[in-house]
Amino acid sequence: MIISSCPGWVCYAEKTHGNFILPYLSTTRSPQQMMGSLVKNYWAEKHGKRPDQIYHVTVMPCYDKKLEASREDFYNDVYQTREVDLVVSTLEIEQMIEKENVDFEHMEPSPLDRELSSVTEDGKVLSHRGGGSGGYLDYVFRHAAKELFGEEVTQLNLKTLRNQDFKEISLEKDGKAVLTFAIAYGFRNIQNLVQKLKRGKCNYDLVEVMACPSGCLNGGAQIRRETAIPDKSLLQDVTEKYDEVPTREPNENASLHSILHEWITTEEARKQLLHTKFHAIEKNVNALALKW
Repeated sequence: MIISSCPGWVCYAEKTHGNFILPYLSTTRSPQQMMGSLVKNYWAEKHGKRPDQIYHVTVMPCYDKKLEASREDFYNDVYQTREVDLVVSTLEIEQMIEKENVDFEHMEPSPLDRELSSVTEDGKVLSHRGGGSGGYLDYVFRHAAKELFGEEVTQLNLKTLRNQDFKEISLEKDGKAVLTFAIAYGFRNIQNLVQKLKRGKCNYDLVEVMACPSGCLNGGAQIRRETAIPDKSLLQDVTEKYDEVPTREPNENASLHSILHEWITTEEARKQLLHTKFHAIEKNVNALALKW
């Protein structure tokens, strides 16, 4: 299975490899579109609103998230509204702040909204394990090891292969690998992964794929550096800051359990609200005519 939360990767897969690669993609929605479903369905109903009465904005480190939000799969035909109405990049946020001359030092503090968010009662922001690209490999590997083989994995030690953006990890029992996962960031590594699949030499159970080298913290719409600091040094600083945020396991989020219990009551609802579909694109189709 290949993680499908990166819209750059999904677009490449649909246009370049089509029906060969799409069956491998996880149908689970990306975090952006999962939140879109939550806001325009669960939250709207809870607050007595129609989906078209809510304008949902997300802030993302990636321009391709704008394409993802515009996909027809995430459009509500009944209310004629998208699940995510506007995607603003972190770079665009910075530009708006500069244009409006916002002075943060003299602004009145405001409490963080805890509804549908990872904020504790005392106002602390929580993150997840596994790095700045979603932590999919980390969580699924540890969960699968425990549920399938009764192994409690506390620390993941990934082995670097061709470069720092291509790594793998295995769980061994009785001297045999029973789980093998990998991360592949950047199109050079993605192409190598696809070639392995085509040659029948890809033995991974799950691969976390991101189009950007170094993952989402190095997204194409991230804030640009202003000084002579090398890109690698700046990325390292950003990664360290990200890793300083306290983490929480998804299954420790009480509000998540209550939302799923109240909202997802049938298997059909689970498929419709939490999953998506992919579409192979014919290579002779004019890209300008496509409805992303």
